[in-house]
Amino acid sequence: MQSGHPPLRAVLLLVGACVAFALLDSIAKLLAQTHHPLLVSWARYVFHVLVMAAIFLPRMGRSIVRTRSPWLQAARGACLALSTAFFFASLAYLPQAEATAIVSIVPILTTVGAVKLMKERAPRGTGLALLASFVGVLLIVRPGTALFGWGAILPLAAALFIVGYQLLTRRLAGVDNGLATLFIGALVAAAMLTVFAPARWQLPDDWTQALLFVSTGVVGALGHLLLVRAYECGSAAGLAPYNYMHAVMAVVFGWLFFRQFPDALSLLGMTLVVATGVVMAALRRIDARPIEE
Repeated sequence: MQSGHPPLRAVLLLVGACVAFALLDSIAKLLAQTHHPLLVSWARYVFHVLVMAAIFLPRMGRSIVRTRSPWLQAARGACLALSTAFFFASLAYLPQAEATAIVSIVPILTTVGAVKLMKERAPRGTGLALLASFVGVLLIVRPGTALFGWGAILPLAAALFIVGYQLLTRRLAGVDNGLATLFIGALVAAAMLTVFAPARWQLPDDWTQALLFVSTGVVGALGHLLLVRAYECGSAAGLAPYNYMHAVMAVVFGWLFFRQFPDALSLLGMTLVVATGVVMAALRRIDARPIEE
């Protein structure tokens, strides 16, 4: 059983996944300036499915879509589609760093959901962490400022669907093959978004934009594959604090691609959200550590 610090390989794989997801968000934000977020979300999962099918279908065959819990897989895929659509929509209104920071309350909300719905034991300080996270979100959006409004509600809606996605992923752990779960979720999301995306159909303006649409699926699939490999090498508890590299990279890419950098109060709120999550992850890791005789 793993305890203490995760292997360096696992940390590097997880950091690579966080970089990929932050890059995906930047591409989505760029495309959302000229195309409807539903169309961007559709492309993200259609090309994700195509990439995974090309890599895994030849050796896995039908097992890549085999499941013992089709309704749970369908619900998980629906949560995935809705979380992406809401988050990509938020990127049309908010700077990337602020939108990502708001979504960073997901681990705390997932903990609360696991306690309420799955009867898990609440880690120490859960209530205080939840309060601190929402204070951080208020510092980011600040009611009465330009950031407060639909733009702030959208990432919160995305966060709620991500919580549902993560809780369903927990329920499916050990039930279905991990790669099958990854593929089925993207397949359900692609099918669901295919119903709605045609109403917002708009061809890319040029080949560069077309490549960006394709890259949403490629980069997204790469991020998920790195994430799977990371958790194969290290424990979830040990790796949890490193998930917040996504928020850090969102600040970097937000400035690099859009010249947007959070102001002092937003940075304080982001720091509070991230620090709260890291502390809670560290406490969960300590609680999960086996007692040495």
